[in-house]
Amino acid sequence: MATQENRAGTDIDRPDGRVLAIVERGHRGALEKQFFDEFYLAAELHRQLGGLDILLRGQAVTYALNAGPPPPLRIGNRTVGTLSDPRKGLRTLIEAGVGVWAEEPGLAAVGAAHSPGRLLDGIRVAQDGELATRWTGYRMVCFL
Repeated sequence: MATQENRAGTDIDRPDGRVLAIVERGHRGALEKQFFDEFYLAAELHRQLGGLDILLRGQAVTYALNAGPPPPLRIGNRTVGTLSDPRKGLRTLIEAGVGVWAEEPGLAAVGAAHSPGRLLDGIRVAQDGELATRWTGYRMVCFL
């Protein structure tokens, strides 16, 4: 099997020494999230731990869909337009060399399983349990 390199030139088919971070819940977040979200944390983990891969599962696969930024949040008479954009965070991570997978069952649940054009560039589709078979190659597996 030929390996695939991401934009940073890192072989993302071989997890040797990397950390796998699993994100399962898509969450728009509270106002505080505009300053720090799971992908901001992921960028730091990637930098400090020497390599990170992310698996998006469940509702979190919606982050992988090619869509516009989240709309502003309206609270009473106030409009908050400074919320974090998870797709922008994913693009930044991919550019930094993070391998990002979206699990197929989650994509199927949102009608995007067989539409690779609906995914952000650099997102790979993982079959149900595919990355679990690679866990032993990772230095650590955690949930974000």
